[in-house]
Amino acid sequence: MTAEIKTIAWEDGRVVMIDQRKLPRREAYVVCRDYRQVIAAIKKMVIRGAPAIGIAAAMGLALGAGNLRGKGRKDFDQKWAIMCREMAAARPTAVNLFWAIERMDGVVKQSSSAGPDDLAGLLQKEAEDILAGDVAANRRMGAFGQKLLADGDVVLTHCNAGALATGGYGTALGVIRAAHEAGKKVSVFADETRPFLQGARLTAWELQKCGIPVTLISDNAAGHLLKMGKINAVIVGADRIAANGDVANKIGTYSLSVLARENGVPFYVAAPDSTIDRTLSEGYKIPIEERSPDEVTHCSGRRIAPEGVSALNVAFDVTPNAYVTAIITEKGIYRGPYEL
Repeated sequence: MTAEIKTIAWEDGRVVMIDQRKLPRREAYVVCRDYRQVIAAIKKMVIRGAPAIGIAAAMGLALGAGNLRGKGRKDFDQKWAIMCREMAAARPTAVNLFWAIERMDGVVKQSSSAGPDDLAGLLQKEAEDILAGDVAANRRMGAFGQKLLADGDVVLTHCNAGALATGGYGTALGVIRAAHEAGKKVSVFADETRPFLQGARLTAWELQKCGIPVTLISDNAAGHLLKMGKINAVIVGADRIAANGDVANKIGTYSLSVLARENGVPFYVAAPDSTIDRTLSEGYKIPIEERSPDEVTHCSGRRIAPEGVSALNVAFDVTPNAYVTAIITEKGIYRGPYEL
């Protein structure tokens, strides 16, 4: 088994994260020394994936708190509120971002008599606990989910929901890894996942590192393979899950769910409990991010569309709960009708 991919870590009072924009060509790391650098890293997709974004937000706020050592509590509280607001504006769809901010803010509110120096230490510990908890949750998720896969199964996945999208091990890829570690001969078709190519650049790279057979396909080949009976299961991650089981994930996920149902293939979602937004009754209420059109008109920094052509870059879509066979979390496997 290969060494665990180090997505993000707290090192010597700094946040260090692998630059996912550079993969698979080279492994480079970004070092953040203040919370605004972490916000920039989230916005620019240096780090991406709902659980990883939550961890980055927590560590970014801990960095910001550390830079307020020596201040008075009133000054700390004012600046802390600003940091939380700015962090919350980094990306709109992944609920783990807001979950992490609320958890960190809870530490501050529960420590009303603590000074900024003590708060900085408490917040650093909380951020590191969030990281450790995510990895543990992913492993539990994998243990539950791998029972849904049989020896010899071929799995289709979309985007990247592996170690790079989390604190480590992965959600959708964590299920596949757990099956592989249990001795099952599973293999994967990985959608390339336009326009940011997370499947081509990240998922294929991760699975190779894990020694799991992977074949990269264009996004529009998935329907053909499902129809031809080449795929036994679809497993994806999630950026936000509504209380009724509607799932927001990378654009193109909804299409796969329809194709899977049409062809009698189970469609599984793997995500930590922190991805479930119980304040939203249905998926249509989930905010959907639109990113720069340049990500569509360009590939790896090179223009692939005519100058002046308009482009729409919707980053996520919502899969209705009726198309979701099961939702795999660290607490167990849920099946419809969903009341999460």
